[in-house]
Amino acid sequence: MCRHLGYLGPTRSVREVITAGEFSLLRQSWDPRDMRGGGTVNADGFGAAWWGSGSTISRYRSAQPIWSDPVLPEMLSRTRSHAIVAAVRSATVGMPVERSACAPFVSGHWAFSLNGRIAGWPETMTEPARRLPVLDLLGLEAPTDSAFVWLLVRDALREHSPEVALMQVTSLISDAAPGSRLNMLLGDGRQLWATTWDHSLSALVDDDRAVVSSEPYDRNHEWKAIPDAHLVTARPGHLISTPL
Repeated sequence: MCRHLGYLGPTRSVREVITAGEFSLLRQSWDPRDMRGGGTVNADGFGAAWWGSGSTISRYRSAQPIWSDPVLPEMLSRTRSHAIVAAVRSATVGMPVERSACAPFVSGHWAFSLNGRIAGWPETMTEPARRLPVLDLLGLEAPTDSAFVWLLVRDALREHSPEVALMQVTSLISDAAPGSRLNMLLGDGRQLWATTWDHSLSALVDDDRAVVSSEPYDRNHEWKAIPDAHLVTARPGHLISTPL
């Protein structure tokens, strides 16, 4: 499993968002509190994506543990944005530990992260893979289930809203591979969408900010735990949680 976080609000450095709170995403890399049997640390790399003016998106990823990469205290302290998606990775046994396997995955103005796994990967995905254009499969960024889930989501986004795309992909994978964990996080720089499917997720939303995180990063009593099998839509001043 992994841990991820989406932030929308006042402009902050990427480092500030990753290190915010007593139980920050940084701390979750070595001391997560709610992995639910999905590992003990998230030391197999990390990544962050952030939006600039308009829909311009930038990204940094590393296969190093987040606590050992000097880019976090150096470059990412000076990189500022109003919209950030970040993740720390715990690689599923048998999957490669490399930069290309680390979330967020990006395309156009979208950034995506998966906190979960596909049960029986890759054999269980034979039929879902038939839905994808061959060129997309040939360009699979990494031989991992999370990169494959991103292909399915990206393909669905060509014809559907983010809400419908995430619902369709959740249904498709859970039908083909029961027992999968599918906490997905999607952002476009203005809004966040996330799913809960057999893993933890919390949201902190007020008039100024919206945060969606695998775990609350502080003791703020305004955090809301998202029930299992729900879809979340969040932006400052707006939080909707809908059963999948």
